[in-house]
Amino acid sequence: MSASAGDGEPGTLQDNAKEESSGSACAGESSRHDSVCTGAGEIKSRAVVKYSAAPPPASYALLQEKTDLKLPPANWLRENPQLGSAGTTVLGSSSKSKPFSSFGMAYEFIDCIGDDVDVVSDSENIKKLLKIPYSKSHVSMAVHRVGRTLLLDELDIQELFMRSSQTGDWTWLKEFYQRLIDQKWQRKKKSKEHWYQKAILSKFLYYSINGDGAAEPVPHNPNEGEEEEENESEEYSSSWPTAFTSPPSDTEESDAPKQGSVSVDSQFALGQGTSVPKEQNLPMLFDEGENSQGLRNDFVRNIMWTFEDIHMLVGSNMPIFGGGRYPAVSLRLRDNNKPINILTGIDYWLDNLMCNVPELVMCFHVNGIVQKYEMIKTEEIPHLENSNFSTRVVKDIAQNILSFLKSNCTKEGHTYWLFKASGSDIVKLYDLTTLCEEAEEEKCQNPFTLPVAVLLYRVASNMMLKARQNRKHYGTIRTLLLNCVKLLDEERHPQIIASAHYMLSELFQLDEPPEEDEGESLRGGGSEDSFSDEDREEEEELTEDSDEIGSYSSCSSPQDDSKAVAVIRSVGELSVPEKYKSTHQIRPSGAFPVSQDKEERCRHVLSYALKGLKAVDGTVKKESDLPAADPNTPIPLKYEDRSAIGACAAEKGISLLLERARPSQADQKHPTRSGIIPGSWQHRMKLQLFLKASKAYYVLSDAATNLVKYGRALRYIKLSLQCYDAYCSVSGALHPHVLQFHSQCLSLCGDIQLMLAQNAHNRAAYLEEYSYQTKEDQEILHSLHRESSCQAFNMATDLAMDPEYQLFVSSKCYEAAYDLVISDALKDQLAQVLKRLGNIRNELGVYYMNQAAAMQTEKEVKKSVSVVEQEMWKKSFAFFEKGMKDFEAIGDSTNTALLLCNTGRLMRICAQAHCAVSADQSRGEFSPEEALYYNKAIDYYSRAIKSLASRENHPAVWDSVNWELSTTYFTLATLLQDYAPLSRKAQEQIEREVTEAMMKSLKYCDLQTESARQPLYQYRAATIHHRLASMYHSCFRNQVGDEHLRKQHRSLAELHYSKAVCLFLSLKDAPCELLRTLLERVAFAEFTMAGQSSNGAKLKSLTGAVEIMTQSRCAFQLIHKELLEEQMELSEADTAEPAKLPDVVRGSTSGLDLQEVMKLIGVFEPSFSFLLLQLIKLMTTMKRKPSNKDEELLKTYKNVYSKLLRAEKNAPLLSRIELHIELLQQLSPQTGSDVTHS
Repeated sequence: MSASAGDGEPGTLQDNAKEESSGSACAGESSRHDSVCTGAGEIKSRAVVKYSAAPPPASYALLQEKTDLKLPPANWLRENPQLGSAGTTVLGSSSKSKPFSSFGMAYEFIDCIGDDVDVVSDSENIKKLLKIPYSKSHVSMAVHRVGRTLLLDELDIQELFMRSSQTGDWTWLKEFYQRLIDQKWQRKKKSKEHWYQKAILSKFLYYSINGDGAAEPVPHNPNEGEEEEENESEEYSSSWPTAFTSPPSDTEESDAPKQGSVSVDSQFALGQGTSVPKEQNLPMLFDEGENSQGLRNDFVRNIMWTFEDIHMLVGSNMPIFGGGRYPAVSLRLRDNNKPINILTGIDYWLDNLMCNVPELVMCFHVNGIVQKYEMIKTEEIPHLENSNFSTRVVKDIAQNILSFLKSNCTKEGHTYWLFKASGSDIVKLYDLTTLCEEAEEEKCQNPFTLPVAVLLYRVASNMMLKARQNRKHYGTIRTLLLNCVKLLDEERHPQIIASAHYMLSELFQLDEPPEEDEGESLRGGGSEDSFSDEDREEEEELTEDSDEIGSYSSCSSPQDDSKAVAVIRSVGELSVPEKYKSTHQIRPSGAFPVSQDKEERCRHVLSYALKGLKAVDGTVKKESDLPAADPNTPIPLKYEDRSAIGACAAEKGISLLLERARPSQADQKHPTRSGIIPGSWQHRMKLQLFLKASKAYYVLSDAATNLVKYGRALRYIKLSLQCYDAYCSVSGALHPHVLQFHSQCLSLCGDIQLMLAQNAHNRAAYLEEYSYQTKEDQEILHSLHRESSCQAFNMATDLAMDPEYQLFVSSKCYEAAYDLVISDALKDQLAQVLKRLGNIRNELGVYYMNQAAAMQTEKEVKKSVSVVEQEMWKKSFAFFEKGMKDFEAIGDSTNTALLLCNTGRLMRICAQAHCAVSADQSRGEFSPEEALYYNKAIDYYSRAIKSLASRENHPAVWDSVNWELSTTYFTLATLLQDYAPLSRKAQEQIEREVTEAMMKSLKYCDLQTESARQPLYQYRAATIHHRLASMYHSCFRNQVGDEHLRKQHRSLAELHYSKAVCLFLSLKDAPCELLRTLLERVAFAEFTMAGQSSNGAKLKSLTGAVEIMTQSRCAFQLIHKELLEEQMELSEADTAEPAKLPDVVRGSTSGLDLQEVMKLIGVFEPSFSFLLLQLIKLMTTMKRKPSNKDEELLKTYKNVYSKLLRAEKNAPLLSRIELHIELLQQLSPQTGSDVTHS
């Protein structure tokens, strides 16, 4: 067999020790397989030293023949690192069977527990189990399960019973044992022979030590070869300390545990090497002295032993020496008169396998006198005379026992007892936890409870490290923690319970969205060997029905076995290959509860946080010492109508809010309100739990906001800020991440108040949501009130009835958040807070602007601007200015443009308020104040356009600003034109200003871009051209003298009329405007004709006017179409509801102004008649001979004129319009196909 453990050369355990003591994680790293060859095949065995407190193996001293081992050597019973505790334990001077030895190992190698390792135990216990079929001696072991790992400890019943008489801990077990197991069995006293053999073994080991602490040779037994061996061993002895790292803590740790130099707290207290990372802020679990149950790793070496497919973490104290062909051997002392039996052989073989020792050195003696030495290879031990055994059978025994235990020790946190009575073939397994619960006495404390709970907690906290990267561990962690909490009494172990509940709350991720594969990974993440309460009954049924394990439960004596979980009827069964197969399987019940619902996750967090707080509160002042508050009485979340509250109260609330928002620098020195001392575990735990609860309520509030449940959102943010207030009361300095979270809370609170202000119509529903409270919320509030009055954020979180006050509160929340972000330089938050600040200031500006506009419209009589209106303008303007600065600070050009646009609108409202009213209440001239404000509005809109730079940056905002700017220019020009300030300015100047404003308005009319506003732009452009044409028409009529200017006005009027007509024609929905423009244009042509003297010129003008008139056919067709549609609607209404007919007749459903139509037709008919008459007169009096074409035209004109004259003046409107369309059609035969008659 390959002898070494680690390297290519014959292995040095020293190297393994060096590697593992530097922190190797788990089994099997950097090790090779060592196989034990047997006749039938190979047994796979691999051992890796995880930790060693012994020096590298030094040569053993070869004792002279005839050395008398009955005489003590000079160094006998002195502490010696070579022997570790073996030298003294062989005499029984230190406790051999510590019931918690596996826990000490588990604490130290926490990474391996729960998943990678099957068994953790003392090597002596492993050997005892594997010898069960060969031995008649009794077996008594405690078994505990953590995940996939079983912890085995010797349970020395008699010793525990002796102890129970003093502590009372094991009374229930003593009674159960005497009643059910073996009433007569007594521990046999050790014989003198036993102690004699122990003593000479101890002396032999001390004689065999080589090096500094070597035994001095006995004078009458000189040994020449010993000096040589001593010199050789000095090399080992002087060099061994280099195998350990230099820091003092490591040196201490490498000393024999017997010296007790490593404090329990420094090794095992949570927060040290095995703790969760710093950012999780999990408090230290144990205070000084709490962990005083001897839960230490007392073994000289810890080994990760893989035996076939079983992974075991084993503790061993076997002394290992150097010498022979290999540098690692084990020393054994045998009486030459007694042959080695099979039990001894298995003992020696397993010890060497576990410690990776390739050879055994046997020293034979007779009555304590050394006779000879013999070297035996480890693989030869199973074939020794009188000690022949099959390694395959030992392997089968190991696999069967592990399967038996794994199948039946199913409940995490329970203490199982594996028991075989002396001389019996039956092995029984009892669930001591269940028996303890069934015991009648009140005081039934299982001494294993605390170590098991602590181990479950430590494994869970260690897995939290991995869980950060891999969330599939969450199910296992939750199972471990719930089982841990279940085991402990809240009054006795509040600290562990509070920590466990905090960790449970940490499992629910509040600040990140669930991943797509989250459900699958979490469901598969349950501890595969863990069972929840709900499935225990199902599991028991499974156990009874299974063929493979039916043999456990059949019992020969019902009285004996009724309490046993499982029974092995005959130890011989253990030798049968795969007799027992493990039935443990992945259980969905152990899985982490998956919920995509945020609210459900938050409720889980709050539930655990509350339980943690209750555990902490139970350790501090009793209720009677605090202000009385009943957790079952709801603490009112008051709402107030703020209009009734004076400014003083509001200011007080603001000062409290801002004070809490500022980061505090000083550390807490004095006890908190409830009496908690800063720095204590209660203090640290409360901080974590308050913050966790605050975050959960924040997430709930955010979710409610997204669901538009603003009353509920405000209630949750109030609770979140109350938790934060309590946190501030308990905490000293606030960390940046806490301040960052607080600024987020204040921002969300501001958002909610803003939304409440904008949705005032739904206030009753919000009030109902706000007033509701769960019992859990009440209990959390009750716990908060132990530390703080929780009044600091009342102003921010009360439900007010006044939108103005809600907007004001919202702005104060954002300002407080801004102060926080600035003071703590949380630059990543700054942009968001400034955006919110800019937005709320815009909202406030708009609110006051709308208030001012409402006051303006409510005025019955136009009078001078009131002081209240001016105050509104000032407030609105101030907020817009501040908002612009906020957006400019973060380079948000789009929102800056919007605020500039709103300021422009405010200026227009100011301008409207300053319009002059004459004595008869009619509109006066356009005032200078109006002009001033309209120009200011134009300035703000222009700045908005400049801020946006181009339409591509934000088309919607650009179009909006563009429209407003065009509208302002248009309004300014219209007012100048309609209410010209002739008392202050000359007509020519006004005309210039109107033209300039109209052209600028036209410039911003975007006629090309297809959008919803395009028809509006077209209508406005047509109206501008129409107005300009009318103005030039008027100028042309009134201008006297300057012929050049008259010509200019005439051409401009013609140009604008033609453009206006083209645009109105393209619109298809402005027939009245089109008709009016055409009639004005015809009047312009008639006026032009009046100034002409020659018949030719007049004929040309009249022909042109008729052509213009024929264009009105389109307008009449549109009017006709709308009237027909209206008539059809009326007839439908008539058949459906005759009673409502009169109302329908009065108004036009199509939006057509019938009065306007009648008025325009009244102008059209005489104008049309006059044109036709003048044309007929002119054409008949012409001196030149008419052509055929002229004759045809004249005939047509006469025909049309005749029909027009004969038309009934009182005919219905529809008939008159149809006639006009027919007549106009006759005048334009070239478009005859276009005529549409309905």
